[in-house]
Amino acid sequence: MTIRCLLVDDEPLALDLLEGYVKKTPSLTLAGRCNSAFQAMEMLDKDEVDLIFLDIQMPGLSGMEFARSMKNASKIIFTTAFEQYALEGFKVDALDYLLKPVSYPEFLNAVNKAKRWFDNSEKSVAAETRNSIFVKADYKLLQIDFNSILYIEGLKDYVKFCLESDEKPVLSLMSMKSLEENLPVNRFMRVHRSFIVNLDKIKTIERNRIVFGKEYIPVSDNYKEKFQQFITERFF
Repeated sequence: MTIRCLLVDDEPLALDLLEGYVKKTPSLTLAGRCNSAFQAMEMLDKDEVDLIFLDIQMPGLSGMEFARSMKNASKIIFTTAFEQYALEGFKVDALDYLLKPVSYPEFLNAVNKAKRWFDNSEKSVAAETRNSIFVKADYKLLQIDFNSILYIEGLKDYVKFCLESDEKPVLSLMSMKSLEENLPVNRFMRVHRSFIVNLDKIKTIERNRIVFGKEYIPVSDNYKEKFQQFITERFF
């Protein structure tokens, strides 16, 4: 995809530098440049952009204040001379934080990070519209309905689809990482290095383990916070 970007900085030289970088980066197209957060707000009311390169210290309304007030889905890469705002920047879900003077390699690295985010976002949207997945198993292509999956277990180079109604598990040669990227995130969650669970099939949780009949799926520390958030959203 080509990423439409907006440049926001009160320093003309900084805008000129970033515009030059944008023009020589094939994955980017320039939607506009603004010398204040107020001008950027006006532009975003009229047009949609994917990515904003945003300065922080600007008169009237800072880049951080602007980022907190944004209501559209544009992603942000901060460009600033002040490193002390980095933590605050990531609290508003910024994709990256570049310190001035920004070199082109640093700029390109941030753009590639943004491109990966947009690519993964597109995959997630596509996955959420599907109801099944095709996998290779026993020299055949098998279609597995998402609704039939209880959980998925990683076994070295293979994954095992454990299905409900006592159906025979399906073993397929693939990685957990690639599978996770192609499953709808609103229906499946990785809870352990070796396990992905179907959220709709969870009936019982016991001592930080998900119970599927006689099987107990552990929730590891790396995934505990995300899983707890899922539980909290549905807790009465």
